[in-house]
Amino acid sequence: MDLYSHFLVLCLFSVSSVICQVTEFISIDCGGTSNYTDPITGLAWISDNGTIMKYGKSSETQISNGNMQYQRRRDFPIDSNKYCYTLGTNERRRYLVRATFQYGSLENEDAYPKFDLYLDTTKWSTVVVLDAARVYVKEMIIRAPSGSIDVCICCATTGSPFISSLELRPLNLSMYATDFEDNFFLEVAARVNFGALSKDVIRYPDDPYDRIWDSDLAKRQNYLVGVAPGTVRINTSKYVDTRTREYPPVKVMQTAVVGTEGMLSYRLNLEDFPANARAFAYFAEIQELGANETRKFKLQQPYFPDYSNAVVNIAENANGSYSLYEPSYMNVSLDFILSFSFVKTRDSTLGPLLNAIEISKYLKIEPKTDSKDVTVLNALRYLSAESAWANEQGDPCVPAHWEWVNCTSTTPPRITKIALSGKNLKGEIPPEINNLEQLTELWLDGNFLTGTIPDISNLVNLKIVHLENNKLNGPLPKYLGSLPKLQELYIQKNFFSGKVPSELLTGKVIFNCEHNPGLHEEAGKKMHLKLIVGISIGTLAGLLVAVIGSLLFLRNLQRRTSHQKSEVQGNSLRASTKPSTMYSVSRGWHMMNEGVSYYISLPELEEATKHFSKKIGRGSFGNVYYGQMKDGKEVAVKIMADSSSHLTRQFVTEVTLCSPCIICWS
Repeated sequence: MDLYSHFLVLCLFSVSSVICQVTEFISIDCGGTSNYTDPITGLAWISDNGTIMKYGKSSETQISNGNMQYQRRRDFPIDSNKYCYTLGTNERRRYLVRATFQYGSLENEDAYPKFDLYLDTTKWSTVVVLDAARVYVKEMIIRAPSGSIDVCICCATTGSPFISSLELRPLNLSMYATDFEDNFFLEVAARVNFGALSKDVIRYPDDPYDRIWDSDLAKRQNYLVGVAPGTVRINTSKYVDTRTREYPPVKVMQTAVVGTEGMLSYRLNLEDFPANARAFAYFAEIQELGANETRKFKLQQPYFPDYSNAVVNIAENANGSYSLYEPSYMNVSLDFILSFSFVKTRDSTLGPLLNAIEISKYLKIEPKTDSKDVTVLNALRYLSAESAWANEQGDPCVPAHWEWVNCTSTTPPRITKIALSGKNLKGEIPPEINNLEQLTELWLDGNFLTGTIPDISNLVNLKIVHLENNKLNGPLPKYLGSLPKLQELYIQKNFFSGKVPSELLTGKVIFNCEHNPGLHEEAGKKMHLKLIVGISIGTLAGLLVAVIGSLLFLRNLQRRTSHQKSEVQGNSLRASTKPSTMYSVSRGWHMMNEGVSYYISLPELEEATKHFSKKIGRGSFGNVYYGQMKDGKEVAVKIMADSSSHLTRQFVTEVTLCSPCIICWS
C-alpha cells in the first residue's frame, strides 16, 4: 500500500506525471479496422469500426503521409442527419479535443467535401477540403461541461462528410484557464514552433499533453510569410525550464528566431477569423548574453494599448536565462490575416527573440436541449434500447434533431413532438413526461406499453395524443378533458376501465375510446342521448295528446254548428272579434272560424310563420310549420306537397279532423 501511495504522489506532483496522464488519452482511428500502437508516438489507437461508430463506411485513402491513422477514413451519408462520437469526460476538467481530416483521394471530383463540425451543440468549424493530401487539424480547448461530450459531423454542402481521427487529451488543472470558460471554448487557430530544426511537427512524447506544434519551415499560402530581413534561427541543447502555466514542451523552447536587424515580423492566416482571441507568446533566452548586452523589445503590430506599451526583457521577466516567460494577450480582436511584429527598444543592444506562439479563438458555447426534456427522451429510449432509432447520437435538437422528435428554435431548445408509433416500446410511460412543457404532439401508439397514463396535467400545450393499440390500463384521468389545447385523443384497443370524463364528450375533442372492455365508454354519451331522446319523446307525446283532444273537440263542435254554414270574405277575419277555436281549409289558403271560412293572404301567412322557418313535423302530405297570427293565435301550417285529386280528397278529410290549424296546398 505504501508503494502504491508513493507512486500515486509521483503521478500527481512530479513532472513525469504525464506517464499517468497518458493512460487517460483517447485516440480513435476513424475508419480503422483494428487496434494498434503507433510506432512514432507510442500511443495506443482504437478502431471505431462497429463499436464506437455504427454509421457510415470505412474507406481506404490513396495518399498516405506515413501515419497509420490516415490510411483509412470514415465516410458518412450525405443527408440531413448528424453523426456523433461520444467521449467520456470529467465535468469541469480541461481537455484538448482534436479532430483530423485527410481526404486522401486521387480521383477527379467536381467538388471536395465541405461540411460542419460540432462539439455538443456548438458549431466548432466548417471543414473545407481544398487539398486532398493535406491533413486538416481542428483543435479545441474546453472545460468539460458534463460527464461526456459529443463530436458531431453533419450538414454537408458538397461531397461526402468524413473524419480521419478523433483524440481527447486531459490537461493539467491550471492550463488554459480563462475568465470566460463558463461561456466560451477556445478554438485553436495557430500553434507554431519558431526556429524548428525540421518540417516535422512536435507532439507526444515531446509534448506531454500531445499538442501539435507546427514547424515554421512548413510553409503554405499566406502562412508564415513576410519575414523581416535579418531574421536568423537559433537553438540550444540546454534544458529550458518550462514549468509554468501552459507547460510548452522543452523541445519547442530550445529553438527560436531572432531579428538581428531589430525586427521580427510574420504574416499568417487564422481559420474562422476575424474574432476575439487569446494569444500566447512563448519566450526563453537561449543565447548567452554578454555583460553589456541587453534584449528589450515591444509588440508593435497589431497595436494593443494594454500590451504594446509593455517592454519585454526575457531574462529579467523569466528570472534568468533558459527559463520560460509567457505573456498572454487575454482578449484581443484579430483579423483573418494576422500580421505581427516585435521591434527592439532604443536602449536594447539585441533584436527581439521568439520561441513559439499559440492563438485561439473564443467560441461561444451554445446551450443544449433542456435537460428535463433530455431525461424524458432517454427514458423512452430505454424502453426499446435494442432498436436502431434509440441509438441516435448527440443532442436531440442541435445541430439536427433526431428523426423521432421535433424541437423549438428557442434557447435552450425544447421538445414539441415525440413520434414513436410502432417502435416496440415495452414498459410504462415514464412519469417525467409531465416535464415536457412545450410538447404539442405525443405519438406512442402501436407499442406494448403497460400501466396507467401518468400525470400529464402540466402539458398545457398538448394538442394531439395517440395511445391506441397498447396494453395500458386503469381509469382515464379527469384532467384530460381540461387540457386547454387538446384536439385529438385516441386510446382505443387498450384495457382502460371506469367512466369516460364528461369533458371528453362535449365534441370539442376528437375522441376514440373503442375496444376498452372495462371502460364505460358510452356512459356519459348515453346519458346525453337519453336526455335528448326523452325530451323529444315527451314533446311529441304532448303534441299527440293535444292533437287527439283537439280532434274530439272538433267533432263535437261540428255537430253543434252544422246548421250554420255561410261564407264571408277573407278580410273579415281581421274584423272578427270572436276567439277562434277551429281552423280548416278549402282550396287555397283559407281559415274557418266556427264554420265560417276566411281567406288569408300569402304575405300574412309568411309573416305568421316567419317565412316557414320553424318546422315542427311532417305528415303524410307534407311538412308542418309553426306560426302565430297578429291577434296572438297560434297555428300549425301544413303544406301539401302533391295536389293530385286523390290526395286532395284525403287531405281535405284530414283537414276536417285537424286541431286548430291552417293547411295549405303548394
